Amino acid sequence: MNTPRRYAIAGLGHRAEMYVRALAADRAVLAAFCDRNRTRMNVHKGWIGEPDIQCYNDFVTMLAKEDIDVVIVCTPDHTHATYIEAALDAGCDVITEKPMTTDIDGCRRILDAQRRTGRKVTVAFNYRYNPVHRKVRELLAAGTVGQIGSVTFEWLLDTRHGADYFRRWHREKANSGGLLVHKSGHHFDLVDWWLDSVPETVYAMGRLFFYGKENRRRHGAPEDAFALEFSPRLTALYRDAEHEDGYRRDQNVFSDGITIEDDMTVIARYRDGQQLSYHLVAYSPREGYRVAFNGDKGRLELEVFEGSDARAKITVQPHWGAAGVVLDTPVGEGHGGGDQRMLAELLGEPADDPLGSAADQLAGMWSLATGLAANRSLETGVPVAVRDLLSPAIKGER
Repeated sequence: MNTPRRYAIAGLGHRAEMYVRALAADRAVLAAFCDRNRTRMNVHKGWIGEPDIQCYNDFVTMLAKEDIDVVIVCTPDHTHATYIEAALDAGCDVITEKPMTTDIDGCRRILDAQRRTGRKVTVAFNYRYNPVHRKVRELLAAGTVGQIGSVTFEWLLDTRHGADYFRRWHREKANSGGLLVHKSGHHFDLVDWWLDSVPETVYAMGRLFFYGKENRRRHGAPEDAFALEFSPRLTALYRDAEHEDGYRRDQNVFSDGITIEDDMTVIARYRDGQQLSYHLVAYSPREGYRVAFNGDKGRLELEVFEGSDARAKITVQPHWGAAGVVLDTPVGEGHGGGDQRMLAELLGEPADDPLGSAADQLAGMWSLATGLAANRSLETGVPVAVRDLLSPAIKGER
């Protein structure tokens, strides 16, 4: 019998809960927590009834004292590189929440650490595990619509979900890289994975249009419509923990201090010639997304409506033929069911992966590259060559 692997989790906010619960229910040993806030660590211990999990405020100390095999990184995005690098150098494998990091220097540090240690880095791109997205990949790989010429991709965040990024630490680009890195990183990774390609050139436009003090004065949205409804779990993790570190989970979405955009458009050209037109809006009255692949044999469309009656539909329209609905199904919870499937594969025994769902540090780099290039294009107003942007980090990677 294999010896159970020992896991540690860095960052015990809300997102960490799915890992905590999955590990507590598995044969793995959940050995240690690391967070600057002991209240949050104790809350998680109480939820799973494991009072003996060791808690640390200092990550290096934890690595020195605990015999850890795998570190799961759920800290704020701009800190990922520091935790990943230290864990790799300590001989641990790493599973990290996306984005892998938020800047080129962090990407270089992670890639260098992985090269010198040979340890494994996995980026938790749970949307790859969504059954609907996997069906899209299968159809494209089978040549259902032929060689792909272009992709159009629109993602809508409603004023509940979208507003949340403007009240948390994500509202400052220095912390999150903005939504083009933090949120769109999911979507850019899907395009890379679906096309089995990587971006070459990126151009972007974007602005803060809806949130922020000046915008509220213009459109007059009711402020109470954006108040965070604290569940008992969020209260325990955040409000009851504020006294330790002063972090407020519910900042005003119409206040000063927001440095990220809420309306963004990206145009990209990929290595194999495909063109991407992408749009993210964070203040839509409804939630959902649509993506279409235009090929030389036809067109594949995916449309997803999210909410209480979430549903996904895939339609294939061949040239000179009738359109057919390939799939029309309810959408599961947890990123369309992707969370549970991802946890089973990442935390369980290694399994066959014919669709290439597991994302390593290079997949993390290429997803990040599109977002960083888009941010650079926002700053400069010109298209950005991705390889030039990545040159401090890459050393001949595909």
